Amino acid sequence: MDVASFCTESRVLVVAGKGGVGKTTVAATFARMAGEAGLSVLVVELEGRPGLGAAFGQPGPLGYDETTLLTTTHGGVRGRRITPDDALLEYLADHGLQRVSRRLVSSGLVDVVATAIPGIRDVLVLGKIKQLERDRVADLIVVDAPATGHAVTFLTSAAGLLDAARSGPVRAQAADVVELLRDPARCRVLLVTLPEEMPVSETVEAAYLLEDRAGVQLGPVVVNGWDEPPSGLATAAAQAAEAAGVVLPADEEAALEAARAFRLRRCELARAQVEVLARELPLPQLRLPVLEAPSIGPDQLERLAGALAEGVAALSAQWGAA
Repeated sequence: MDVASFCTESRVLVVAGKGGVGKTTVAATFARMAGEAGLSVLVVELEGRPGLGAAFGQPGPLGYDETTLLTTTHGGVRGRRITPDDALLEYLADHGLQRVSRRLVSSGLVDVVATAIPGIRDVLVLGKIKQLERDRVADLIVVDAPATGHAVTFLTSAAGLLDAARSGPVRAQAADVVELLRDPARCRVLLVTLPEEMPVSETVEAAYLLEDRAGVQLGPVVVNGWDEPPSGLATAAAQAAEAAGVVLPADEEAALEAARAFRLRRCELARAQVEVLARELPLPQLRLPVLEAPSIGPDQLERLAGALAEGVAALSAQWGAA
């Protein structure tokens, strides 16, 4: 499958996953891959964390104003943060209340409204994303969603408000958001997991909840931190030492063999969990490799984007075989 075609199947890609599985890294990776494929990309961060910007070499968290993160020959990546306060400010300004909007926000209006109308914070943010999508500000909008537990609430809040509100601007906003989420040409949700039992179990559960309650279209599942089984790790090291005229002590050879066996066992467990994921959640999979790095920066992101592009290119064959 062509990368550009894959990235434009929907205009909004919401990346969600259990905390600690690397969803922010995956969001950055998709944004970079799409930018390098010649698309204009806007990546949206919601929680004020520095990880997304750092992946592109940006110091500190993203701000409300757009920042250029990557420039390519025919495309590029911009980033920004959206909060309920920001979204409310713009909503009030668009409805003729610009003079008082900032005073209302600074006085805690969002908190008051959120208490009176559960889910309104999420609808404000999604409403802003909906506006950006309608305005076609980019070929692809990548949203780094909250962790899975909140992500389900985040993506189902609009449907709840639509059921609760009979009329008025709140219902209209909720209806627009529901329309966005349920149109696969406009929005898809991409779930991220690690090849481990708990993340896989939570991913499967979240997938069915999102389909049932939010009516969203799910994209492929990203298996992050995939480690290909090593072949002859200890033997290769011993042979290299022998070729260099070095005889390894028996205890070092034994330690190498123990390390190889340990890693093979971990790979076997990971493969078993990926098989469980495929069996319980019949969606194509994209796999990103383990990187031996303390953090994700531009160099690591480039490697991940290349690996992801290879996975996307092979996606049609993989899904057809499944």
